[in-house]
Amino acid sequence: MKKLILLFTLILGISVAANAQAKPAEFKFDKETFDFGMIAANKPAIVDFKFTNTGDEPLIISKVETSCGCTVPEYTQTPVKKGGTGIIKVTYNPTSTLPFNKSITILSNAKTTTKVLYIKGNVPPTSTK
Repeated sequence: MKKLILLFTLILGISVAANAQAKPAEFKFDKETFDFGMIAANKPAIVDFKFTNTGDEPLIISKVETSCGCTVPEYTQTPVKKGGTGIIKVTYNPTSTLPFNKSITILSNAKTTTKVLYIKGNVPPTSTK
C-alpha cells in the first residue's frame, strides 16, 4: 500500500512540474501608445500595433473594442503560436478638430487577459481662406 501511495505521489508531482513549466500565452508589443501628432480632419489615420507571443501556448484574441465609433480595429484572427507575430491595425477617422486620446481594449487568452493600447493626436481647425 505504501508503494502505491508513493507511486501515485511521484506521478502527480511529475505532472504538476511538467505543466508548471509551460508559460501561458502573452503579448509583447513593439509599442503600446502611438502619437499621430497633427493630422487632417476627415482623413483616416492608420497605425499597426505589432506583437509577439512570448508564451508557450497559442495566443488567441477573442475581441478588440474601441472607446468610440471613430476608431476601427482589425486584428489577427488566427491563433498566434509561440514566438509568432500578429498585428492590431487601428484606423482613426477624425470628425472634429480637437485633441484626441482613444483606447483600444484587447481581450484574449493571454496571461494578462485584458490589454489596453492607446492612440492620441491633434486635429487642427481647417482654414477658411
